[in-house]
Amino acid sequence: MSTPDIVMYSTQLCPYCDRARMLFERKQVAIQEIKIDEHPEQRELMLQRSGGRRTVPQIFIGDRHIGGFDDLAALDRQGGLDPLLGRTSSV
Repeated sequence: MSTPDIVMYSTQLCPYCDRARMLFERKQVAIQEIKIDEHPEQRELMLQRSGGRRTVPQIFIGDRHIGGFDDLAALDRQGGLDPLLGRTSSV
């Protein structure tokens, strides 16, 4: 099973974005990062996709909205992240 597309909306100075990026690096998966402070035209798309959530990061795995870093970390702790990444166990 291949890894689904992972999109993370972020900003330049964002400790939660850094934590999310490090979690994905530990999982050895590539992400597409869209920095909305560098590409402000992407902010509206982020708002639409996230149901109006304005904070960063906003993380999407495939078509599924994960939420922010706290949501991502909770999903990982509960064992739900690896299956979304197409894995059977933690790396």
